[in-house]
Amino acid sequence: MDSRTALVEDLMERFPHVPREAVFKEDLLRGGVAFDPSALSDTTNEAAGEVKPKSYFIFSFDHGTLPELGEAALRRPPEEIILTGGPYDLRRTVVSVRVNPASPYRVAAREDGVLGLYLDGRRIADVGVPPMPEYYRHKLSNGKSVMEVAPTIQWGYLIYLTAFRVCQYFGAKEECQYCDINHNWRQHKAAGRPYTGVKDVDEVLEALEIIDRYDTARISTAYTLTGGAITSKVQGLDEADFYGRYAKAIEEHFPGRWIGKVVAQALPKPDVQRFKDYGVQIYHPNFEVWDEYLFKMYCPGKERYVGRDEWHKRILDSTEVFGARNVIPNFVAGVEMAEPFGFKTVDEAIASTTEGLRFFMSHGITPRFTTWCPEPTTPLGRTNPDGAPLEYHIRLLQAYRQTMEDFGLSSPPGYGPPGAGNAVFSVSSFMDSLPADAPVEV
Repeated sequence: MDSRTALVEDLMERFPHVPREAVFKEDLLRGGVAFDPSALSDTTNEAAGEVKPKSYFIFSFDHGTLPELGEAALRRPPEEIILTGGPYDLRRTVVSVRVNPASPYRVAAREDGVLGLYLDGRRIADVGVPPMPEYYRHKLSNGKSVMEVAPTIQWGYLIYLTAFRVCQYFGAKEECQYCDINHNWRQHKAAGRPYTGVKDVDEVLEALEIIDRYDTARISTAYTLTGGAITSKVQGLDEADFYGRYAKAIEEHFPGRWIGKVVAQALPKPDVQRFKDYGVQIYHPNFEVWDEYLFKMYCPGKERYVGRDEWHKRILDSTEVFGARNVIPNFVAGVEMAEPFGFKTVDEAIASTTEGLRFFMSHGITPRFTTWCPEPTTPLGRTNPDGAPLEYHIRLLQAYRQTMEDFGLSSPPGYGPPGAGNAVFSVSSFMDSLPADAPVEV
């Protein structure tokens, strides 16, 4: 294709059943977006501005290190953007911001100050940015910000509690080859930004109290407990007890206020039961990539400590604790095609991933996925700076929806409303591509 516009329009024409909003969203997630200085707000005091800034809630989700992002590192871009209107008449589409100064997509303000998304020099959508939530303007008693302790994403729907900011799968022989959690920790510390390694339970509760007090519209609906894998102990606790203690405290202090979710390794059934006993309602034991060989190559720590077959067995076993509908493993969509070991064609990659979807969905489990962002400090990011082809991502959306229909499944709980124009899940388009339950008031 001569231009990115031509590529996008060709895919929209070839795959008319995939919402046009999802095509643009996937392209922005896989390749990032640039920000004109006119589109950046003053976030020197991150709680005083009018725009909710990017919180770097677990990974960098950027196509450059902080020193490489220029003004976007000094004046934080928004956490997310909303696309509407334009020549494609886009319905409301929430997109997680992944900064790439070299992207063909650029957010800039017109002379009247109204933001727009530009592609190949043409304005293709109006851009909305998230307003600064009132709860971000209030600090904890120790001076820490709510954004540091309990940031919210998905347009305020989800409180993201990264309780442990590093991963004990460490070094080239253990780290997942697409994951920059450890580098993200290091870069924020090197930049002098607050970035708490292990979050104190009482601090989390205090931050949630502030959110609960000022979120009078009850936009925040769920919380996710997550962080790096624990292969030994943190503060004397194994993984189930370390993450589970936060859920226990939250459910005791705020019974029924939020849907409680945990992203953790695929743990043995007794450990999974402890999550349930602590009050967790949804369990995310991410399977990362389906292909057996790629799992071994791209998730060496998980292969070494657990192994792919055992990982999958534990996912199935966990349905006996949570019920199949409440077990929602994530995979990283796009790494299937990452060099040097990935599939060479889109056909092969889609066939493999669909095999995985059919395996889990045949057991009543509905996986979800995050669109791979090739962060440059990761091995796969360095060798695959452009990520997977956009066609892969569009065909995955088609295959995902078809497989759900084949097994009679509906959108998973804890992700907000499905459907183009309704969805708030921001790091992939799987919710945008599913049938809408009902119109959502905006």
